[in-house]
Amino acid sequence: MHLHRFEKIWLMVGGATLVLFLVVLSVNAYAMGMMPPSHMKMIDPNKVDETAPFDNPGLHETGENEYDLVMSSMVFAFQPNQVEVPVGAKVKFIVTSKDVVHGFQIPKTNVNIMVLPGHISEVTHTFDEPGTYLIICNEYCGSGHQIMAATIIVK
Repeated sequence: MHLHRFEKIWLMVGGATLVLFLVVLSVNAYAMGMMPPSHMKMIDPNKVDETAPFDNPGLHETGENEYDLVMSSMVFAFQPNQVEVPVGAKVKFIVTSKDVVHGFQIPKTNVNIMVLPGHISEVTHTFDEPGTYLIICNEYCGSGHQIMAATIIVK
């Protein structure tokens, strides 16, 4: 089989691009520490309401202007549905699902979690601006998905 000179050039460019992509991916994955979370905290999704910390959902102060917000997601609802925090509060969200896969997103922030049944997900965010922040489910979870929301009021 004979390859034209331009075909050889394109094959070399394509091969070099593939190698460069794999090198960049490897550097990001290993050298920069960007790996999937490994702190797999699990609970029985059928016993969420009986398992700490989900047996006492809500906002809990852990330090000066630092809070843990323990929430669970279930069929078309978040529990608790509304929370108030002071401006500048650093909030660690501790979230799990009781039934199916849900999303947990606060638009215009870096908070975006895929909430799996029985898997405890955690993310931290500091609310520097006052206002009302909407928590939405961004994973289709059934026929009432569009009404699944909660609010955080920052005063």
